Amino acid sequence: MSYTAWILLTASLVGISCGVVGVFLILRKMAMMADAISHTVLLGIVVAYLLTQSLSGIHMVIGAAVAGILTTYFVQWFHSRGVGQDASIGVVFTTLFAIGVILIATKVGNAHLDVQHALMGEISFVPWNTVTVPMLGSIPLATLMLIIVLFIVVVVIGLFYKEWKLTTFDPALAASIGIPVLGLHYLFMTLVSITTVASFDAVGAIMVVAMLIAPAAAAYLWTDKLHVMLFLSAAFGVMSAVLGYYFALWIDSSISGSMAFATGLIFLISFVLSPRHGMLSNWLRPGTKGQVPRPD
Repeated sequence: MSYTAWILLTASLVGISCGVVGVFLILRKMAMMADAISHTVLLGIVVAYLLTQSLSGIHMVIGAAVAGILTTYFVQWFHSRGVGQDASIGVVFTTLFAIGVILIATKVGNAHLDVQHALMGEISFVPWNTVTVPMLGSIPLATLMLIIVLFIVVVVIGLFYKEWKLTTFDPALAASIGIPVLGLHYLFMTLVSITTVASFDAVGAIMVVAMLIAPAAAAYLWTDKLHVMLFLSAAFGVMSAVLGYYFALWIDSSISGSMAFATGLIFLISFVLSPRHGMLSNWLRPGTKGQVPRPD
């Protein structure tokens, strides 16, 4: 594959993985958890590096997943003790992110790990860091990791699809019939964490947040059916990757930044033009109310 094709494939995998996971974040009204986890995984990555002195390997995913779970646990713990959800998220993620920044500044030294790299990433370098895979040949490491993570996300959501629907739309009913709501909550946050860290090195935290929230929010405006929303969110993620890449070439700017901008542009178009919940349709049909996607 060509240099451009690898970049587009890698970014599209980010868009699909984040788009699918982001749907459940939006429906559970946990969009800001995406911002929190995308920043606090930095602490997990730094700690994993300090323990292993290596910037590649499964330990990076494990470290990020643990940091994501700790973020979720602390937010839930503070919230259960009377602190507001938004305040809990703000306090936990800024504190854990700050610890990660301090460790980078004081302990990491000359390793290729810095705050700017963590926030913005550098997807243009992805095609140069390759590994050899049987039957596939030479493939960028970031692309391979994203393929594995996408497979995990699809399998886990597919296996527990009915449980995800019920715990998303009616957690009280799910708990009453014996579904482990809290366990599924932490499993879902683990998916968010590994999706985030798989995207982290290539595109940085800013694009991860954009891909987790904007495509799902745009899809929410187009449909009331959950399975359609999942498909549309993934499709919008891919569209954002492709449009953002060529826009970056056109204006000679940051590729990741342009892709994040494209997610916002797609959401804006959806907000204005979506036939059911868009601003234009609501203006033409006064009194139209938005509906939550049905647990089909």
